Amino acid sequence: MTTIAERFDEVKRNGDKAFVPYIMAGDGGLETLEEKIKFLENAGATAIELGIPFSDPVADGPIIQAAGIRALQAGTTLKKVFDTLASFRETTTIPIVFMTYLNPILAYGIEAFFASCEKSGVNGLIVPDMPIEEEGLLLSSAQKHQVEIIRLVTLTSSIDRIAEIAKKGNGFLYAVTVTGITGSRTVFQSQLGEHLHKVKEVSPIPVLAGFGISTPEHVKEMTKHCDGVIVGSKIVELFHSNELDEIKSLIAASKKVSV
Repeated sequence: MTTIAERFDEVKRNGDKAFVPYIMAGDGGLETLEEKIKFLENAGATAIELGIPFSDPVADGPIIQAAGIRALQAGTTLKKVFDTLASFRETTTIPIVFMTYLNPILAYGIEAFFASCEKSGVNGLIVPDMPIEEEGLLLSSAQKHQVEIIRLVTLTSSIDRIAEIAKKGNGFLYAVTVTGITGSRTVFQSQLGEHLHKVKEVSPIPVLAGFGISTPEHVKEMTKHCDGVIVGSKIVELFHSNELDEIKSLIAASKKVSV
């Protein structure tokens, strides 16, 4: 496997921008997980954000909520995600970042969760409902099992708080581009580019923009201001409708040849 830092170094050397697609584990059945991850890896994704279905996903918009419901109805559990990932992880090198809420981690057991992350090749973790003041719950186990905690900053965060969060960060900094839940957008705030530039100025690690990005044009515009993008709802929607060429087009928009 390749570490997150190694992948970002490779992207930078190539003159590209990072592209991190989000998929929901178990949407379409866990038997499709290997195929999806390998498709995204072969299409040129930098890393993959793998969502864990949860009954109360407070940050998720309707598309990702629906995917989570489908996954839960298909019998997806956190243990089954770990087992499925471990069954083929040695055949992939792309970094994988879990996105889950705090409750499933606590229910699984913090130490057991991170031990399973290491065993199944999970490189990073995003916990959107955990502020940095509470992350001491997870940090020692995460460090012990070499799982990087990915922090988020928002449009309403002060620049001082953004700097504080960025300095604690590993892997990359997730810059949320909208005020609200996930989901495709047609327009963004006019001052978003300026905001992303300010975030980059205070961040010692790569800055990726996420939430609402849904077209190749969005990808090209966002990557003018930061180190890459995270695309969730649109990727989930396109996998659900089997529009794989559209996924390739989104990823290609992050490459130097597409700028």
